[in-house]
Amino acid sequence: MKNSGCSCGGDSNFQPLLAGAAHIEETVRSPLKARGVLLAAAGALFLLAFLPHFLPQFLPVPFLSEGLFILAYILAGGRTVYDALGSLGRGFLLHENFLMSLASLGALAIGELPEAVAIMLLFNLGELLETDAVHRSRRHIAALMETKPDYANLVTAEGIEEKVNPEAVPPGEKIIIRPGEKIALDGEVISGGSFVNNAALTGEAVPLWVEAGDPVLAGAVNGSGLLQVRVSRPFGESSLARIYRLVQESAGRKAPTERFMTTFARYYTPAVVAGALLLATIPPLVIPGAAFRTWLYRALVFLVISCPCALVISIPLGYLGGIGSASKQGILVKGSNFLEALRQVKVVAFDKTGTLTEGVFRVDQVIPAPGISRSELLAWAAHAEAYSNHPIARSIREAYSGALFREEVTAYEEMGGFGVRATVRGKTVLVGSLRLLQREGIRELPDTLPGEAVYIALEDRYAGALLISDRIRPDAAAAVQQLKSLGVLRMVLLTGDHDAAAEEVARKAGVDLAYGSLLPEEKVSYLEALLDEAASAGGKLAYVGDGVNDAPALSRADIGIAMGGAGSDAAIEAADVVIMDDQLLKIATAVRIAIFTRRIVRQNIILALGVKGLFLVAGALGAASIWGALFADVGVALLAIANATRALWPVKQEGELPIGNYLPVED
Repeated sequence: MKNSGCSCGGDSNFQPLLAGAAHIEETVRSPLKARGVLLAAAGALFLLAFLPHFLPQFLPVPFLSEGLFILAYILAGGRTVYDALGSLGRGFLLHENFLMSLASLGALAIGELPEAVAIMLLFNLGELLETDAVHRSRRHIAALMETKPDYANLVTAEGIEEKVNPEAVPPGEKIIIRPGEKIALDGEVISGGSFVNNAALTGEAVPLWVEAGDPVLAGAVNGSGLLQVRVSRPFGESSLARIYRLVQESAGRKAPTERFMTTFARYYTPAVVAGALLLATIPPLVIPGAAFRTWLYRALVFLVISCPCALVISIPLGYLGGIGSASKQGILVKGSNFLEALRQVKVVAFDKTGTLTEGVFRVDQVIPAPGISRSELLAWAAHAEAYSNHPIARSIREAYSGALFREEVTAYEEMGGFGVRATVRGKTVLVGSLRLLQREGIRELPDTLPGEAVYIALEDRYAGALLISDRIRPDAAAAVQQLKSLGVLRMVLLTGDHDAAAEEVARKAGVDLAYGSLLPEEKVSYLEALLDEAASAGGKLAYVGDGVNDAPALSRADIGIAMGGAGSDAAIEAADVVIMDDQLLKIATAVRIAIFTRRIVRQNIILALGVKGLFLVAGALGAASIWGALFADVGVALLAIANATRALWPVKQEGELPIGNYLPVED
């Protein structure tokens, strides 16, 4: 394999994401500092211009005061006026720069220099603080990029260790992770034992103990032990790379409230300008003795108060904070529209295997038909499942103690929801559900066996069955209970496993209804009815799954939630929300975050519209000055921003998560 070196970037499609994150401080913080310096200089000149009024001995020439005001105005508002004129040239009048430029230039025209400067100073100070708040909200998401490992310790075929670019290591290679190093690629531990910290990926702060046979994820940090890992995926398909892509996708999807504000702004600004124009011109024409200058001043106050800064920035900032808070806890929401939908969930449908259950199977009992031995039955089943990635297939291969000769499998077909058909040593083998054998016309089948059963047929004859066990997740019942406490009206289990297994898991988890023996397309049919039920209750339907066969259901539901730790790529791509550590309790946490975020957004809307409404009336009646309007506008914006940043606070997760295998096995 070619050694690409540990510092080269490669040609991966993943590279642009890393490049964008690497320069975030340069592209955001530097302009913020420059704007801050300009505003500080403008503020100093603004204060200096008042000296003739208070200390004439220091600045005795009055016109110097006017010059300082003009210079302060240029420093504070030159960029704002330039942007407004540029937008005007493109026929775009829909942002607050235009309103503030119009108001400040009007103040200059009537000789109110201090007020014109104050408009630009306070407006741009608010803009600076808003931009900084957005940057701080994004910063912890962008910091995820720093978890990209710089190199992998590759063990070559000759047993030599080399530092190479993780993107150059293919699946199947062996890498070494020393104490304190980042795990470079997804893989399986083949020797050694250590605690690993997955906090950057899953939000779980408690280190996880791993040893031979356990999976590890790229981006996790190794503890004090030495690990040898067999790479399972190329870097571009690793858990870390998927997280990057999901975070990138989340930025462009707006919640309905955000889309409403975009539409609102399209009509709001022209209406405000028209209202100010009428306020400046109509009263002097119809009210005896009304002075044009007085009503022009009131119109300028009206423009300043009308600036929609608080709404324009605080609403998307609130949703961004909610998404950030979720990602801190290992919940990736692909857009604020899905965060908004989460708070409306009324019906939740679950897959069984790998979702409500752990998806870690074992063969408990081998039941051969007359004329075939237990070892023969396992051998036929293991070879037929040689190419399957299904957890049950893996458990069958693990139960078979003999050597697996994949070259003896000359044909293989996987039938979603039924099982597999393979040609092994020239003979046709069927392995799957009872429905598969019935569909293929196999006779002399037994009655339905208790528990999870896999049936085998050899050359059109029933050969036996395997009883498989799977454990329910320890947090399943608590997760279901918490969702009910959050207003979810119905929980449903939809699975391809037989009815008895579905009903048993539903009973243990506290799920209301269970439907078994479903094909992927049948799951979607059931979802159609559940969608109607959720809509009739004024809410949304969420579907929770992890497998390839769950992808259609995840796409069809209002909100698809994938278990990201062990979930398939197809499920994660189709889902709208990804639980990175497979903790079912985090579904309830995601709903709480959505409810909390929506509450913050609603508070900001009421605050901004309420205060502005009062000041608009006061300004029109002459009871408010430009100074009051400025403090009302900037003050409300800052209050709304401060409130929006509360969405970043971690939302308390009720109940304790199960400890799992966080502690090492004692010798």
